[in-house]
Amino acid sequence: MHDATLRNRAGQWLEPSRRSDVPPFMVMDVMAAAARIEADGGHVIHMEVGQPAAGAPKTAIAAAQAALATARIDYTSALGIPSLRERIARHYRDAYGCTVSPDRIVVTTGSSGGFILAFLSMFEPGDRVAVTVPGYPPYRHILTALGCEPVLIETTNETRHALTGEALLAAHRKAPLKGVLVGSPANPTGTMMSREALAGLITAAEDAAIRFISDEIYHGLDYAFPAVTAAALSNDALVINSFSKYFCMTGWRVGWMVVPDILVRPIERLQQNLSISVPSLSQIAAEAAFDGAAEMEEIKHGYQENRRILIEGLPRAGLAKFLPADGAFYLYADVSDFTSDSFDFAKQMLEKAHVAATPGVDFDPIHGRSFVRFSYARSAAEMRQAVDRIAHWLK
Repeated sequence: MHDATLRNRAGQWLEPSRRSDVPPFMVMDVMAAAARIEADGGHVIHMEVGQPAAGAPKTAIAAAQAALATARIDYTSALGIPSLRERIARHYRDAYGCTVSPDRIVVTTGSSGGFILAFLSMFEPGDRVAVTVPGYPPYRHILTALGCEPVLIETTNETRHALTGEALLAAHRKAPLKGVLVGSPANPTGTMMSREALAGLITAAEDAAIRFISDEIYHGLDYAFPAVTAAALSNDALVINSFSKYFCMTGWRVGWMVVPDILVRPIERLQQNLSISVPSLSQIAAEAAFDGAAEMEEIKHGYQENRRILIEGLPRAGLAKFLPADGAFYLYADVSDFTSDSFDFAKQMLEKAHVAATPGVDFDPIHGRSFVRFSYARSAAEMRQAVDRIAHWLK
């Protein structure tokens, strides 16, 4: 009786905070449902999660094994291992012809850690930050949890689902914005911004004193044209990237930021207090991952083939409308000919065809009920089988 009374009392005051009341990341729920089917013996083709089927580069694995053999895996500088920061700076010279000082590089716990550090260092509670829809759900959810207000700006076919300076400034005139976050290649659409489009957007933002964040986690996975980094266009833009996608190191949880000089010390203080440092083993592996570029390019060619299979095969299966898949490894398909409820569509496709995909409502609370995101980060054989399964199910 005493224990029950204590539990009842706790229930009266030990309640979750309002800031924790964010929507779930729906793709994780789809993964859980797929796992239940697999536990019962079913074979699911996983196209729901943006996770490469391949593992980390061999160079990264070898470096991690060598580090483990020393039995010393210690804290590092809060900003990251100096040699890794220097190697990332070199990457900007090699990949983009862009000079970035290692002093402006901050190693983070994946891109997710980068978003938290960026938002905390750039915005106050109540600040309005623009994000595009469709877009990556945790942008909105993390901003909300930190007390900021995500401002949703719809993108359209006319702009290839990229944000324009005109649309940004129109939202700013309605109520002032403190910041804007964009991704190119984008999740879930796979669309990319040209150099001219990105430069124009950055100029419009900075002229209006809107702080600019560029999510570049899918750089390297570009098919239509080479991706452009915001770091080459502005020293005041904050760039977030990660080893998760191109380098196939999702579970290692290591990413980086290129930050304006004025934010280096504030972000260092935040990192010191929030996590002390990024796991050193992951940092050691990440530095060596740059030497595995040939291996990663081969995997990228596999994504290109998967992209071709879906672009050619899904229309024959009945899904003929989708957004341009310029980069990343996603295809965002219009399913409005079959349903007005993409969540139910994805649920039925999983249960009946054993193909897991993510409903568009995860990415777009406005029009997402008409779309489903397919990830093509797995094998070509699985992509062909998925097309066949979907075609048979939709007949």
